[in-house]
Amino acid sequence: MISVRRSREGFRQRHNLRRHVAIVLGVLAGGCEKGAAGPAGGPEMGAIPVQVQIVRSERIAETTEYLSVLKSRHSATINPQVEGQIVRIFVKSGDRVTAGTQILQIDPRKQEATVGSQEAARAAQEANLQFARISLERAQKLFDAGVISKQDLDSAQTNYSNATAQLKALDEQVRQQRVELHYYGVMAPMDGIVGDIPVRTGDRVTVATLLTTIDEPGALEAYIYVPADQGKNLKVGIPVKLLDESGNKVSESRINFVSPEVDPETQTVLAKAPVENAQTRLRVAQQIRAQITWGSHEGPVVPVLSVVRINGKFFGFVAAKENNGTFARQKSLVLGNTVGNDFAVIQGLQPGDHLITSGTQFLQDGMPVSEQIQAENKSSPAK
Repeated sequence: MISVRRSREGFRQRHNLRRHVAIVLGVLAGGCEKGAAGPAGGPEMGAIPVQVQIVRSERIAETTEYLSVLKSRHSATINPQVEGQIVRIFVKSGDRVTAGTQILQIDPRKQEATVGSQEAARAAQEANLQFARISLERAQKLFDAGVISKQDLDSAQTNYSNATAQLKALDEQVRQQRVELHYYGVMAPMDGIVGDIPVRTGDRVTVATLLTTIDEPGALEAYIYVPADQGKNLKVGIPVKLLDESGNKVSESRINFVSPEVDPETQTVLAKAPVENAQTRLRVAQQIRAQITWGSHEGPVVPVLSVVRINGKFFGFVAAKENNGTFARQKSLVLGNTVGNDFAVIQGLQPGDHLITSGTQFLQDGMPVSEQIQAENKSSPAK
């Protein structure tokens, strides 16, 4: 029984082998006949079908981005006009205040004592003036009666004049001390929003101490710091776009001020641009990207998805006609900024080149390809 089974298995294996060989020979024969009788003008044997887009030229903006800081176009820095210790703070950062609102109080007791002393001295001088006036009136009557000499009358007149002058001087001193006493209560100079308050109750301040800022809501100004080597290209009227973290446009403006000198510490040139902020989406002291447009030029652009990045460098494939055939050729690209969904090409392609836009991850330099021209995007600007 074992020998019969083995003979049957050997028969089946030989039969299967002959059948496989016959199938392979049939496939090879059919492939040769098909290649010999292929349709005229069809794709070359082994050519990879790829989609191709004609590289077009567009107007490309020459832009550079810088970090800018937003500041209020109407802002007041609050410093004390007197020295002393803070005894009370009436507001907090972010509060809206009106002109005349008290912000904080500096200890006024020493100044109040000075005012009291000056007022007491003024009261004493008023008494002296009253006495000098009575003496002058008496001297005048005695002189008219011939009892005293003209010299005595002149002396009484001089005493009265001196007392009057001294009282006037004391009046001015009292008024000055009262005005200075008013400065111990720090007031808001205009309507606005209270900024940061770096001082605290109990701190001793001088006239150089920054108490806070008051900023009017609404219109802002972008302070853009441009490196000195590019500052020579700054001009009033150059377009500026403010961008958020995602690169979306927040506001659009133009430069209205260019500093005539370079900051020696940062080696930058300050440029300013007004920023409308009707919806108050932007805030004072906010850092934001500022894109300055220096000009524009005509140049080729390519879709972002058609570019391959290898080891930090950018490459693209073009379909090139060579020796009665079409082959994929890899091009090293130098790219600029994005223009919508395209890259601006600085070097590597020319308008009219046939850019391969599909299957680039499977291509190698020199592979035969079969072109399928893509229809031009209707949203592209007309040439």
